[in-house]
Amino acid sequence: MKKILVPIDFSKPSKYAAQMAAQIAKKTNATIYLLHLIELPKGVVDMGARSRFSIPESMLYLRKVREKVLDFKEAVFSEKIDVKYIIKLSNPFEGIQLYADKIDADLIIMGSKGHSEFEEIFIGSNTEKVVRSSHRPVIVVKKDSKKFKLKQLVFASNFKEENKVVFGKFIEIASLFNSRVHLLKVNTPSNFESTVAAKQKVKDFIKDFDLSNKKIHIYSDVSAEKGILNFAREINADLIALATHGRSGIAHLFTGSVTKTLSKNALKPMLTIKV
Repeated sequence: MKKILVPIDFSKPSKYAAQMAAQIAKKTNATIYLLHLIELPKGVVDMGARSRFSIPESMLYLRKVREKVLDFKEAVFSEKIDVKYIIKLSNPFEGIQLYADKIDADLIIMGSKGHSEFEEIFIGSNTEKVVRSSHRPVIVVKKDSKKFKLKQLVFASNFKEENKVVFGKFIEIASLFNSRVHLLKVNTPSNFESTVAAKQKVKDFIKDFDLSNKKIHIYSDVSAEKGILNFAREINADLIALATHGRSGIAHLFTGSVTKTLSKNALKPMLTIKV
């Protein structure tokens, strides 16, 4: 892992994302790219005769933003970590995707609020769009990650053949930290398998991977999302990993309500990788 992209807006969640990136960079010697995107009023960009903003005012505004980015960088990162920063005029979703492609990022780490319907519509939507559409692994963070450790990782899946590429990318991250991998298949009333059959499915899925520090779990609950959340809490997981689908998020693997439920309730960091 060489390049980690961290979009920041100076909010607490973006600070938590940066703190997690710092922990990963210490282990991998990766370079961190802090990306701050500005959606300016039209008058700031268009410096025509009718503009409400003068060029000096606009330059002063951008200078203040740069100072905030540098203060953010100094507050979160030690001098030992290689951190670059970028300020661009763009809407968040397009800007994140384009810059991730430009630097060929190995990982995107984003903060997310999304505790209420209002926040999901006006704040959390960009994170959700990136999660659904990014071809790069994305970690979504909601809480303080100063003491973040990747010791106990949950990979929740239906363990179908199509998810092996996703699992391979997940294993690359887990191996960097010598993590304990918990392979989780949730049994629900509407999608039930015997424990014997479910375990065999998981064993067949992982047989081609070099995975020594692992444990298979067949967990029963009323829904897939509740099973994932409850299991993660029981083992005090450090991170939950899931495959995603571009059109419907992780609903591809479970039910239509999974994405919404987990985004609201999972305070654990979530790693998503697109199928």
